[in-house]
Amino acid sequence: NGQGVRACAGCGGKILERFLFHALDRFWHHGCLKCSCCGARLADIGVSCYTKAGMILCRADYVRLFGSSGACSACGQGIPANELVMRVGGAGVYHVKCFACTKCQTQLMPGDRYALIGGSLLCEQD
Repeated sequence: NGQGVRACAGCGGKILERFLFHALDRFWHHGCLKCSCCGARLADIGVSCYTKAGMILCRADYVRLFGSSGACSACGQGIPANELVMRVGGAGVYHVKCFACTKCQTQLMPGDRYALIGGSLLCEQD
């Protein structure tokens, strides 16, 4: 079958079980995939795992360490903690798709020049 027996990134042992977990481009036994902070066995608590900075985290520790992104300054909708965002200094956080000129609706990309006037994003042309 070409796959062979995989080694667990947690304990180094062979994964002989039918099911295995894949995180950070490595494979894990059911009981070895744990939160890097609190040690919770992620398969046992039945939650999604989050990866950042080489760590595997439960949702609670991800939010504690990296914060919840809150609400989008443009549309007002919530932004999940694991979603990419655009930040404007201390002025707000935006969904990537909402980070756009309020006058012409051109989506702004990292590195684009813009102005923040009265809470509105304006592209260089406007």
